[in-house]
Amino acid sequence: MRVLMYFLGVLFVVIPLLTFWVLSFDVFGGLASGARLSRIQKLPNYKDGSLQNLSPTPMKPDDVSYWDMIAGMLKGNPNGAPVKPLPHVQPDFSDTNTVKVIWFGHSSYYLQIDGIKILVDPVFSQRPSPFSFLGTRQFPGTDFVKAEDFPDLDIVLITHDHYDHLDYQTILKLQQKTGKFVTSLGVGAHLNKWGIPDRQIKELAWNEAIQLLGLKFTALPARHFTGRAFKRNQTLWSAFVLEGKENKLYLGGDSGYDTHFKKAGDQYGPFDLAILECGQYNAYWPLIHMFPEQTVQAAKDLKAKVLFPVHWGKFKLAMHDWNEPIIRATRQAKLDQVAVTTPIMGESVIVDTSYPSKTWWFD
Repeated sequence: MRVLMYFLGVLFVVIPLLTFWVLSFDVFGGLASGARLSRIQKLPNYKDGSLQNLSPTPMKPDDVSYWDMIAGMLKGNPNGAPVKPLPHVQPDFSDTNTVKVIWFGHSSYYLQIDGIKILVDPVFSQRPSPFSFLGTRQFPGTDFVKAEDFPDLDIVLITHDHYDHLDYQTILKLQQKTGKFVTSLGVGAHLNKWGIPDRQIKELAWNEAIQLLGLKFTALPARHFTGRAFKRNQTLWSAFVLEGKENKLYLGGDSGYDTHFKKAGDQYGPFDLAILECGQYNAYWPLIHMFPEQTVQAAKDLKAKVLFPVHWGKFKLAMHDWNEPIIRATRQAKLDQVAVTTPIMGESVIVDTSYPSKTWWFD
């Protein structure tokens, strides 16, 4: 008994120390402090020590346990990942006077507008995880571009701090070729820890706007959550309105469906292009990600001329078939007469000129 008590006592000391040590790794980012923390705490949606959504947003329904969610993920789905490499084309990063968008799978895409080069939510590691040996691996055929392949960038835009949107290794490789980082309030603490100074970072709270390099960025509410360790919602999650000289884009980030889409459409629409999530959904977490049919409705609410569905096609983060999101989204878009573009990864979408729509996910 004495040996057992000694062993348990050692575990009681070692496990917290080990946890503290692991969480100090740079990959987990930093915590807001000083003026940044004060700014967060003054936000109207900061309550009881964390940031809140506009509408009540529990992570799961009352009748679903976390064990149900874990068991569902462990059960797996043989169709959750493609069996052969997905098609791609080599991206064209050449300068253009048009608005160009190039998607790399999931929520990472490059865009040029008014000559400004922007990279959104870049994740080019093998796994969206704090560790290279844990988590889902990217689908075959989706590793055709690396952080080193990009030209010098004017702006990197980060919608929120989840690992499938903010990748430590990718940011390290991009920081020497990036002029500015635009992001949601609080995410700057992560960037600071990774060596990016405040002078390069522009953090926005909801409904705040900045003018940068002739473009206007406005952060708007989304319905989601944040966190890279155990404590959630210490940094903000946002959608962004991007306005150039002649064009206006809605960069959706991650969001469950809610009334904020219609409000954005009424206040800022119509949009030439709405880039919206349509994957990684499940009935176990129905409020923090949209089902594909809701994605189409959100595009209608935004008064978007064209819908660009993303957040699918690279990582298995839910239990649906890998291509189910785009099948359901395009089917609903056809029923609702919503224009949709579905480029092969690496292919250019040219606003007002070229909207690829090949159903390549059936090949």
